[in-house]
Amino acid sequence: MDKVIIVMPAWNEAENIREMIKVLINDEFPKIEANMELLVVDNHSTDGTKEIVEEASKKYTSSTGHKNIYLIEQDKPGLGWAYVRGFQYAVSKLNANAVMEMDADFQHPPRFVKPMVDAYLKGADYCIGSRYIKGGSVPKEWAESRKAVSFFGNLFIRLVLLNFKIHDLTTGFRLTRVKGVLDKIDLEKLHDLDRFSYKVDLLYQSLKNSKKTVEVPLEFASRTKEKSKFNWKEMISTFKLAIILGIKDKQRFIKFGTVGFIGYLVNAIFLRILTVLGSPSIIAWSVPVELSIVSNFILNNIWTFKEKKIEGTKAVISKFLQFNGTSLGALVIQTVAGIIGDVLFGVGYRQILLPFIIVFLVLPYNYFMYNAIIWKTWKFPAIAWIQKLLG
Repeated sequence: MDKVIIVMPAWNEAENIREMIKVLINDEFPKIEANMELLVVDNHSTDGTKEIVEEASKKYTSSTGHKNIYLIEQDKPGLGWAYVRGFQYAVSKLNANAVMEMDADFQHPPRFVKPMVDAYLKGADYCIGSRYIKGGSVPKEWAESRKAVSFFGNLFIRLVLLNFKIHDLTTGFRLTRVKGVLDKIDLEKLHDLDRFSYKVDLLYQSLKNSKKTVEVPLEFASRTKEKSKFNWKEMISTFKLAIILGIKDKQRFIKFGTVGFIGYLVNAIFLRILTVLGSPSIIAWSVPVELSIVSNFILNNIWTFKEKKIEGTKAVISKFLQFNGTSLGALVIQTVAGIIGDVLFGVGYRQILLPFIIVFLVLPYNYFMYNAIIWKTWKFPAIAWIQKLLG
């Protein structure tokens, strides 16, 4: 049976933690078909939080010595470090198959733990408690201004990261499979571990590693005691990190586009020269493509995909021949489309037709082939088969 560890940071949560433990252990854990345990990461509380958890840990230890509740002390300030230390302990000491992020203040109602674990047990690698899908919600008692900030803040991050499949990117209620997802993340190098914004980086990397991500409805609740520790400074920090990650995520595509534009200029210039010289259509449309292919290979190798740069004369020649082989499709696409354009509109429209052929036909084909076959940055079973076929 899989073991799921709830990692719950706590700082001066004495008024909440006792009831939270009671509800989880007595009401929720027995309903779930997994070994459920709670790991509280205390941030040097001064209100007795630590003592309450220690008492509960002894109370809920079975006669065979099995524990459901564990406590560790946080060694660095910040919510991010609480989760990092909690995840590390859950994996290395408690042998967790999955870890779950959850607040101690009842903003994440305990009754939503089971649906999250059920989604994981059905095969999800990453489960996200979502307030913005059917069945999810934010507190009705929130002021309209706070609802607007929450909704549009989340929308802003979705836009920046260009992720529209996931509806709630700012939630703190998430479950992560260890193998293949969490174990591929260098937790101690996450951005802004001393702030709430670290959650954006953790989510960003988890989504990239996850093969199956599922959103589970979450009815977010107001704190039952005290007040939220989130503030405008934290929000600005979150937006700033989202922008940085958004740019980083699209950096390769931006470089690819720049190289493609240079290739287009090479293509357009020689197409014009060969048109002026009166070259046959097949020559006028195909030779410029080959010259742009040479330009694209050189610039992509030393810039766009520099982390996977191909080096050595033999390797470069071999890869260039392969590059030409995969680019044969682009040559055929442009030549055939160009000849059809000559027939329909005449050679005088070549410079007008070329951008449309490049943008809508050649670029999508090239981007796929470069990532899937040449520099091998995309990993899918079908792509692996094509890579093996082409050597």
